[in-house]
Amino acid sequence: MAPRYPRGGVVALTAFALIAPPGAATAAPTVHEAESAALSRAVVEADHAGYSGTGFVNYDNVVGSHVEYTVSAAQAGPHRLVFRYANGTTTDRPLSVTVDGAGATTVSFPGTGAWTTWRDVTTTVTLKAGANKVRATATTASGGPNADRLTVSPADTEAPTPPRDLRATGKTATSVSLAWDAATDNVGVVAYDVYQHGQLMKSVTTLSATVTGLTPDTEYDWTVFARDAAPNVSPASNNVLVRTDPAPPDTQAPTAPTNLRSTGRTATSVDLAWTAATDNVAVTGYQVFLDGAQAGTADGTSTTVGGLTAGTTYRFTVRARDAAGNLSAFSNEITAIPGGTTPPGTPDPGTVTTILNGTDVPWGVAFLPDGSALVTEREAFTVYRLTGSGQRTNLGKVPGAQTTGGEGGVLGIEVSPTFATDGHVFVYHTASTGNQLVRAKLEGTTLTGWTTLLSGVPKSRFHNGGRLRFSPDGRYLFISTGDAQNGDNAQNLNNNAGKVLRVHPDGSIPADNPFAGKAIWSYGHRNVQGLDFDSKGRLWATEFGNSGQDEVNLIQKGGNFGWPACEGTSGSCSGTVAPKRTWSTSSASPSGLTIVNDHLFVATTVGQRVYRLRIDASANLVDQRTYFQGAYGRLRTVEVDRDGDLWLTTTTDKDGTANNDRVLRVDVVYSG
Repeated sequence: MAPRYPRGGVVALTAFALIAPPGAATAAPTVHEAESAALSRAVVEADHAGYSGTGFVNYDNVVGSHVEYTVSAAQAGPHRLVFRYANGTTTDRPLSVTVDGAGATTVSFPGTGAWTTWRDVTTTVTLKAGANKVRATATTASGGPNADRLTVSPADTEAPTPPRDLRATGKTATSVSLAWDAATDNVGVVAYDVYQHGQLMKSVTTLSATVTGLTPDTEYDWTVFARDAAPNVSPASNNVLVRTDPAPPDTQAPTAPTNLRSTGRTATSVDLAWTAATDNVAVTGYQVFLDGAQAGTADGTSTTVGGLTAGTTYRFTVRARDAAGNLSAFSNEITAIPGGTTPPGTPDPGTVTTILNGTDVPWGVAFLPDGSALVTEREAFTVYRLTGSGQRTNLGKVPGAQTTGGEGGVLGIEVSPTFATDGHVFVYHTASTGNQLVRAKLEGTTLTGWTTLLSGVPKSRFHNGGRLRFSPDGRYLFISTGDAQNGDNAQNLNNNAGKVLRVHPDGSIPADNPFAGKAIWSYGHRNVQGLDFDSKGRLWATEFGNSGQDEVNLIQKGGNFGWPACEGTSGSCSGTVAPKRTWSTSSASPSGLTIVNDHLFVATTVGQRVYRLRIDASANLVDQRTYFQGAYGRLRTVEVDRDGDLWLTTTTDKDGTANNDRVLRVDVVYSG
């Protein structure tokens, strides 16, 4: 997994080697080249570059073609098989893997983008001591992928214990030093991963670490995980809160921004831009003023001020700030009048009102046929009904729900498309055995008959995903999951972490899913928290990046979206699906997503804003506008109600205070 840096600085990392400690009971893997195996209806070729050994094996395009490896095991037990392959098509070419003719398991080999792009697929089988015949047989008329080699090693399925007694051992204005007691493992711990509120900051092989590049006078939430070579990841250590020291006094204010101007307008908004201020250290942002009162913030030199009234004259000015809180003089003042024409059917956010105060991390919002909403509280495990006038009715707690002390708990919620006849409500939540999808029936003011439909999705303190969305025809329920802080999960088609899943409303697996017998619809995701469909029935998703780029993706059936080797458009991205839009992780962290008249609205946590983007005829995202930046704090969820207005939820979970969030309604004006 690539390291994730803090929002306010650059982390200096030192190189490290993932080496098991002396005396660890690890067995060297054995490598078996496919061209040396026994072949049936398959041939050895060498016309595609990148293979190891002297060539690779090309399966005939028939059911039953196979490659059989003779594998020797030092002792009986589970073993890890890693198949290196290439598949230049867009179609999965699954193989049935058997040992001595028994114990068949189907392994997916999805497209790699090109016949010269080689990837690994892993599965676990039980071998006997001595010689074993491992056969990989094509199960479809397309045959198998191009097979390069098989690597075999004893499997390790036992995770390390959590590191103990995490503690701070020092700090400065821009660094924190940590130490912890060793974890234990049946084979051996090879590394410790240091996280700050879900962001991987550093990986080390020692029992201490110093993370640099932090922001002065800022509280950071630290956790450490142990990792073995498999790689199995331990549960989290205890968490430690550390506030960095204040920076040396900085009393010099930035210069005033200049050339403030209006660059566009709608019936309810005005676009602003200005020339950047300068500072002796750094300008960290801008305050935007409307008629003399602060209306929001901006981290760049442009913004959109929404919620205005057409035909009314407004006064605007901006000023710069630095990290020490020094404020510049005001820019020039301008006046602007919302109005003019916009494309037909364009949804323009207008007046914002508070529906409910005093709720606790409202995560999921789904609307009932009568227009009221069902809302989940992540940390309190409560589901409640909320009317547009602010009347709240508690419907009970989700049985078995657990927190992870981070991003787990009661997350997404959806109402059955056939609610009028079945009364079903679907919830995604964290439980003792992992994240899971459950269903209940709403009877009066109570949710009853809780049933588990899908369980065992890997969980961790952070990266649990959690959004639910029915397809437009109501036949399928899509579920977003996170990688559970283990990037390898995202590429592993044998678990449901780091995926977008697709199931029937009863939890069964659709026969036309891309990987036979699996709920997986797409993979290679880090942490997807937003899902919605456009007018053409295409599924879009928002995804939290690591250290560089957050993403909006147009989901493809069986698509590999690249994580952890590819983040946004950076890294090893060959053969993966490119995002439709990226933002820096300091200006987004996109969570909620709703689509109105083919305009995406994205709610962001770190960015503290709502983005609006239009889907053009080529399925690209254009005409980006930014609303409410800094006006309401961190925003988790955005949904459109049955009247066409937006509901927004705030998420002040990072300050550790309960019941201080809000549900907001944004009146939407439809132009044209």
